[in-house]
Amino acid sequence: MDEVSHSIPNLEPGTEYPFRVITLFSGLSSIAYEGFTVTGIDCANGNWHVTTSSIQGTVRGLFSSAQASNTSTQMNGSTGNSSVSFSGLYPGATYNVTLQYEKNDTTFEQCRHTVTIVPPYLRSSCEYSAAGYSMFIIWNKPEGIWTSVEVNVTGKTHKKLENGEHSLEISGFLPARKYEVSIASVSGDVRSDELFVFSCLTDPRGVIAGSFFAVLIFAVLACLVVFIFLKRPDIISRKKQFIGGSRQSKEKSKAFPVAKFPDHFYQLGMDENLGFSQEYESLIPVGTDQTRNAATLPENKPRNRFNNVLPYDWCRVKLDTPNPNGNSDYINASYMPGYNSSKDYIACQGPLPTTVNHFWRMIWEQRVRGIVMVTNCTEGGRTKCEQYWPADSKPVPQGELIVTLRSEQQEPDWTLREFRVKNRNNSEERTVKHFHFTAWPDHGVPEGTEVLIQFRGLVRRHIERDVAGAPTVVHCSAGVGRTGTIMALDVLLQQLEKERAVGINGFVHKMRLSRPHMVQTESQYVFLHHCIMDCLQPHENTEENIYENTEENIYENEDMIYANATALREFPQQKNIN
Repeated sequence: MDEVSHSIPNLEPGTEYPFRVITLFSGLSSIAYEGFTVTGIDCANGNWHVTTSSIQGTVRGLFSSAQASNTSTQMNGSTGNSSVSFSGLYPGATYNVTLQYEKNDTTFEQCRHTVTIVPPYLRSSCEYSAAGYSMFIIWNKPEGIWTSVEVNVTGKTHKKLENGEHSLEISGFLPARKYEVSIASVSGDVRSDELFVFSCLTDPRGVIAGSFFAVLIFAVLACLVVFIFLKRPDIISRKKQFIGGSRQSKEKSKAFPVAKFPDHFYQLGMDENLGFSQEYESLIPVGTDQTRNAATLPENKPRNRFNNVLPYDWCRVKLDTPNPNGNSDYINASYMPGYNSSKDYIACQGPLPTTVNHFWRMIWEQRVRGIVMVTNCTEGGRTKCEQYWPADSKPVPQGELIVTLRSEQQEPDWTLREFRVKNRNNSEERTVKHFHFTAWPDHGVPEGTEVLIQFRGLVRRHIERDVAGAPTVVHCSAGVGRTGTIMALDVLLQQLEKERAVGINGFVHKMRLSRPHMVQTESQYVFLHHCIMDCLQPHENTEENIYENTEENIYENEDMIYANATALREFPQQKNIN
């Protein structure tokens, strides 16, 4: 028997459509066959939130039942109002989620979606090995599945595939030193929600032995000094003057002149970046003894994305609140120093679903005109930041504010947006620019320096034209790694232009006094140095192109690196000094 089919395009997904079929022959028509069908759903476009034991999803379209299954189990989920949820799932396991629609004894499979549950939270400890140059990291074995374990020591990540062992030896450290260690479990592409962070002390015995010889040498030198003092006291006098001068010059050397920075850069990179490692490790304890009482209050803990990235009390941003005795003023955000003032920026975590309103309150109350975002909302299958802006031009209420997307311009490595923010209480409106850099991996660095320097130029021009003293908000996921790197780059390039010198270690130290973990990894710290080096060694014709642009043209051309012609002219002159 012949079959006749007809396809109807452009239907809405997940929608029930009734239909009637009539046959015609010689002017006669048959009795109509009436039926219905349901179009399928694209589960991948749903909004999924996954924890160590549950799945919650919001999926557009019709479905009436849901199942989650794998090779060992199958369970039914709860459904209603475009939502689906499963609980009691096994940490780290992968489930196939199936949504179905049932009507009149007919079942339609609407979609299938594979979801990996967040693997379990690991706890860990460490032991040092002899000679002080390595450490053993040991972790527990909680209920759940993981394919590997990631151990991060001072910015360097070491991965161990799951093979039944629960320890990892890492070498290449200095004896008698304290190192910050974090550990996370990984299942496929999904990492555990929280990092377990702790400190490890390497073996001090090598240092003790070295100290004995140092004391012995010191005693010999002391005898020699006494002998010289008795014979030639004028030499000691000159020596004191020299030592005093050395200390003063050491303080001044925190910012390296343009002519000396390349030598400093190459020195740090010798012996497999030993100098970079030592400088970075010296920053680890900076600021960590300061109080974080507000962030650890029970009512405020749910507002923190990570339990080890908490703002210090003295410089945290406080939301306006009608109740001075309440705790509703808390947001995980810190005032940060810039080149011009101690509050040039606000560094904050990427908003959670429950803190989006708080985020927009802060934007309004701090009179922010620019937001710099250096993360994607989802990376590696994990939510890094809740999308806090409208997906289209339809206004979205955020508490007492209404946010409207006025424009969006997508480029290969960033997206520029403009929002209109209106206060519903007094009808006041403001424009907020959104600079979203999309080519930066978490805990890593961009592929090259040029794109980030260009992006920084866009932000800097906006600040100089439109900000008028208000802080610029910068955030990634935790608000420390990528956030600290782009903030430091902006300040250091200003310092380079205005002082013809740059002090990377000094400024990162300054940032860490205001917020923990700023410039979170050693690779990000090294990347900052590469950015400065590339600005000192511009590509061919870069200088000439900048000279040819007037200030007006530079502002109109969003692809220019930055208006730094004066500094670039002076770099060759500085190289001839000394």
